[in-house]
Amino acid sequence: MDPWWILGGVQTITGALRIGAFEPTFEAELAARYEIPKLPEEPGRAGFLAQHGAEVRVVLTSGGPGVDADLVAALPNLEAIVNNGAGVDAIDLDAARRRGIGVSNTPDVLSDTVADTALGLILMTLRGFGAADRYVRAGRWVSEGPFPYARDVTGLRVGILGLGRIGSAIATRLLGFGCAIAYHNRHRVAGSPYRYAESPVELAESVDVLVIATTGDRNTRHLVDRAVLEALGPQGYLVNIARGSVVEQDALVALLTGGRLAGAGLDVFADEPNVPPELFGLDNVVLFPHIGSATAQTRRAMALLAIRNFESYLSTGELVTPVLARRP
Repeated sequence: MDPWWILGGVQTITGALRIGAFEPTFEAELAARYEIPKLPEEPGRAGFLAQHGAEVRVVLTSGGPGVDADLVAALPNLEAIVNNGAGVDAIDLDAARRRGIGVSNTPDVLSDTVADTALGLILMTLRGFGAADRYVRAGRWVSEGPFPYARDVTGLRVGILGLGRIGSAIATRLLGFGCAIAYHNRHRVAGSPYRYAESPVELAESVDVLVIATTGDRNTRHLVDRAVLEALGPQGYLVNIARGSVVEQDALVALLTGGRLAGAGLDVFADEPNVPPELFGLDNVVLFPHIGSATAQTRRAMALLAIRNFESYLSTGELVTPVLARRP
């Protein structure tokens, strides 16, 4: 590609734009290499786009607020969107596809860490480890005696909704606990050793624990609805390390507070960082602040892969890990 991005030295970039609040490691790694303007918040946003929108060829983003259809329309020469994260639910992929805009993400480098988080949620939720810790700290072991019995993880039937990279990594870990694994995808996974369920409801009604590891987008919104949750039943547990939008959250809260689910381990929510306060007092619910990939090693690997995508696009016009390939 022609070096359209260089202005006043190799470190200062024009034709690129940062959008949103960046994850701190990505912010630091990018700032150490490049100087890239940031889209301002209102009231200056509209004026900035009117003056500079046509100059932008590449956008870098990291989570919310993302890149919606209106923003895509305000950047008439946009060619690529580089996302620091595996999930691209904050990007309007339909708008990007219509314009032939390339989109990249950071797959693989976070799969193991997120799978570890899922395993931690399963153990904490079924064994009540978080509640047991609070029990000791509150002095209740002394005043009330032994902590109540919990549920074994070994030998459970576990359903995985979304047997992609992360879902497969979760399944591998659970095999060490002697769990029987089933899964549901839109399509069967060729060569998978696990039992396939034809629908989310069929999967839920046949397992003790349902783990959500699917993508979060308009196609999976409320995929786990009330019917799926009711199929899981009062002895069943839900674990979500995907996106809050995948679950019908109001139904989940109602079933948990009504004793119609055994428990839940949640790393993601429908309106982050807001969590339904009805869940705060439930010892059978474990709540994480969206920390699935939050280790220093993983966040740096994600940042470096996002930067690789950015640099590759600047030099070759190709993204390293495309979700959508650019169509000239």
